Parts: sequence; structure tokens; C-alpha cells
Amino acid sequence: MPSKTHSILGTSFSLISGVLFGIGLILAGMANPQKVLGFLDIAGSWDPSLGFVMAGALVVSGVGFYVAKQRKKTVFNEHIELSNVSSIDKRLVLGSLAFGCGWGFSGICPGAVLVLIGMGSNKGFIFFIALIAGFTIYELITKAKKNT
Repeated sequence: MPSKTHSILGTSFSLISGVLFGIGLILAGMANPQKVLGFLDIAGSWDPSLGFVMAGALVVSGVGFYVAKQRKKTVFNEHIELSNVSSIDKRLVLGSLAFGCGWGFSGICPGAVLVLIGMGSNKGFIFFIALIAGFTIYELITKAKKNT
């Protein structure tokens, strides 16, 4: 059981990480729907610059996962639980399609939606409501399937 100090430190670290992530999204242009749509428009006026941002993110997350796999506990002595699922199933494919279509139609990545809301973007707020609605519909369908 983590101590109160570890809980406060963990929360503080999470807050600082989230703020840095948001600043990074803004600086990289990931919070700008037009920049994102330019990256996704490979048949038109394609802007490949966000590819470098994504490649950098893959390197950082790859190192993070490598380190996490080598450890049994976090810095705050909590259990590390990483998924070991490696199969591609219907749920993964459909979820990926829904994610990609939502991103492509709106130009808003779910990771950047809170940044957009913080910047006062109406588009970000509408997207967030749609995102929550999608989560809610998914939960309702999942519960309905379990009850049948």
C-alpha cells in the first residue's frame, strides 16, 4: 500500500507530466486540427512534419516500455501491470477504424482534446462531448451483451 507521501508525489508527477504533454502537443502542432488534417491528407497537400513528432513519441514510449518490462515495481513501489495481448481481433480492428475515422474527419486527436478545451476551442469541446458519448454507447452495448 503506497504511503500518503507517495500518493501526493505520484499525483504531482502525473499533473506535471500531463502539463508537459499538453505543452508538447501545442508546440508540435498536434493541437491544431488544420495541421493534423494536413498530415492526414496524403493525396493532397500533405504535411509530413507530424510524422517526426510521432516517430519521436514512439522512441520515447519504446524506451519507457523497455524500462518498465525490466522492473517489477514502480518508483513508488506499486505493481507494474503491462498487457501481453498480441492478437489482432475484430474489436481491435473496429476500434482502430473508429479512432482513425474520428481523427481524420475532425482533425482532432483524443490526446489533444483537453488541450483544445483549455485553449477555449469550441471544436475541442464538441469533440469531447462526442468522445464521451462514444464511450457511453460502448459501455451500454457491452453491458447489454453481458446481460443476454
